[in-house]
Amino acid sequence: MMQSKINLNIEGMHCASCSARVEKALSQMPGVSEANVNLALEEASISFDDRKVKLADFSRTIAKLGFQVRTEKDENEQLNAMHKARNLMWISWAITIVVTALMVPHMVFHRAIFGHSADAWIMFSLSLFAMLVPARGVYVSAFKSIRSGGANMDVLIAMGTIASLLVAPLSLFVKGISPHSFAGIAAMIISFHLTGRYLEARARGKASEAIRKLLNLGAKTAIVIIDGSEVEIPIRKLSSGDIFIVKPGSKIPTDGVIIAGNTTIDESMATGESIPVPKSVGDKVLGATINLDGYLEVKATQVGADTFLAQVVKLVSEAQHSKVPIQLMADRVTAVFVPIVLVLVVVVFSAWMLFPSGMTAIARAISSVLPLNLPSEGLAAALMAAIATLVIACPCALGLATPTALMVGSGIGANLGILIRNGEALQRMRDMTAIVFDKTGTLTHGKPELIKLHSFKGNDNNNLAFAAALESASEHPLAVAIVSAAKNLQLPAREDFISTPGKGVRGKIDGKDCLLGSRSYLEEQEIALSDPADSSFSHTTQIGLAVAGVFHAWFYLADTVKEEAAKVVTELKIRGIDTYMMSGDNETTANAIARICGINHVMANVQPADKANKIKELQDRGLVVGMVGDGINDAPALKQADIGFAMGLGTDIAIEAADITLLRSDLSLIPKAINLSIKTFAKIRQNLFWAFFYNLVAIPLAAFGILHPVIAEVAMASSSVTVVTNANLLKRSRI
Repeated sequence: MMQSKINLNIEGMHCASCSARVEKALSQMPGVSEANVNLALEEASISFDDRKVKLADFSRTIAKLGFQVRTEKDENEQLNAMHKARNLMWISWAITIVVTALMVPHMVFHRAIFGHSADAWIMFSLSLFAMLVPARGVYVSAFKSIRSGGANMDVLIAMGTIASLLVAPLSLFVKGISPHSFAGIAAMIISFHLTGRYLEARARGKASEAIRKLLNLGAKTAIVIIDGSEVEIPIRKLSSGDIFIVKPGSKIPTDGVIIAGNTTIDESMATGESIPVPKSVGDKVLGATINLDGYLEVKATQVGADTFLAQVVKLVSEAQHSKVPIQLMADRVTAVFVPIVLVLVVVVFSAWMLFPSGMTAIARAISSVLPLNLPSEGLAAALMAAIATLVIACPCALGLATPTALMVGSGIGANLGILIRNGEALQRMRDMTAIVFDKTGTLTHGKPELIKLHSFKGNDNNNLAFAAALESASEHPLAVAIVSAAKNLQLPAREDFISTPGKGVRGKIDGKDCLLGSRSYLEEQEIALSDPADSSFSHTTQIGLAVAGVFHAWFYLADTVKEEAAKVVTELKIRGIDTYMMSGDNETTANAIARICGINHVMANVQPADKANKIKELQDRGLVVGMVGDGINDAPALKQADIGFAMGLGTDIAIEAADITLLRSDLSLIPKAINLSIKTFAKIRQNLFWAFFYNLVAIPLAAFGILHPVIAEVAMASSSVTVVTNANLLKRSRI
């Protein structure tokens, strides 16, 4: 199977029923393995076999449902949509203000402005104009929905407004109906409906701003050398292998390797770390980071969709398209909601016509005062209750409840340096009961450092300088650690250098024979050794220095624990999460590192192939397991875990296998990720509660004639705006 994935921008979806119909139709297409439609983003994410289905097939399927596919998304599209929604809203309100000025005197004071009949027909004409001009899209959408065999929210609005509008001409033939009570309702419903759409568009724009901000971070051009001259070209023309120039203060156009120059780079865009990072020849640089103070020549290694920034955008987008398990319940409800409402409207209308006294008695028992002079019996009461039920029963709030919170949460995570790959991980994270840390590169820095120097002869500085002079030409990690520790010392000259791989080195310094190496190497050279004074360093690598045949010092080197490790482990314990460390090292070394970190459980001598099995053993005990790792050998364990955390400086394979990617190797991001999960999921539950509660309360009130249709529309619009606004309140939370 040739599995492909594509995101399609869909125009015309206005409610949860719209997105549910599109998702169902796409999922049922041959060759489609998965389809997720996000109402808040107005996008579809589709996984499919490209041998069985093509882009044109998706476009035709979506077009049959009454929507349109745009292959490219204009960066200003959200802004343009918001401006259009605002303009339509104001036109509608201009009409509605006039209608209200005519309607209220009749309903409250029983007074006419131009005459009873004239006022009614003016309101009728203005309502009709509002329906045909600013609200034209509502009726087009409703028509397309019905034509495709479905029923979306616009169908409910269209039926409610048309029914209220037709009461005016109906009053000419049926006695007991006051046209003034209905003629202006359509315009009012339209105005509140368009206001709700505008506020939703604004809130959606805020919710999805994380993706736009990420896209705007990238450089638009690059400077390359052509025939000895600097030429500025669009970033899209840059190819892998091209050499480009980055001047001080400029953004780096794409990912690459420095081939000339030294600088410091602001990588806060990528890692969230505000401290600039020094870079020199051979170091990797990331596109969209900022070159602060040096002139660089860089060779492009990744361009376009392969760059770090593009991958971040992809991960955030995937998270926003994914669904948390709790959303599936809301999806099932919205799929059948509109048909059920249409049946309910028929039942409500019939009940008011057949049992007017009984319905009135129930209404008065619920509320002793019927608002806005609502007719108490007869056709007028039946119409008013049916219209109110139509316009109030909108599943939009249910459809927006989860994706908007997920969008905001994943956007906040991206700004913090936490990339959430899918919504299921977000939900599972809050239930995590155990977390397993890989040791090297996760709990530790991943490279040895000199942690202690014990001198028996001479002083520490001289012994360190001699050792560093011997190792200055070596690239061995232990040698690099010793040279790094002596970076502020003046190193003596070295002569007659000889290296014995795996054992040690020798050379002449200041005319004296010097040896540096393991205990066995020094014993082979018949050096009389002094025993270490402190056994607490038994887990470290020990290297001895001898000068002119006399033993001088022990150097203790080890992969050091990250400064934040112990604090993070303590935070996780406070949350009730058991901590484990998994390492291929021996038990002595593993236990020493775990003790420093405060980790309770140690799994030592674990071979790479067994890491996933160790995770499964914990899961078989009923634990919800998180795994934190960074290497290729961690990938199976990250995949096996309920929640996999990949450290951002790890391998691409580990990041691909993980559910959560931490863009910098900072363990303190793990509690932040858990906090973000808890707060985001809390918003999802709040939104779903209010969406269900609103419909549970509002529909019976409308059905029994308690709510005027205008108030019903206000409540409906408010519910959608409320859940989106509530999701955006996440931005004010402390993570």
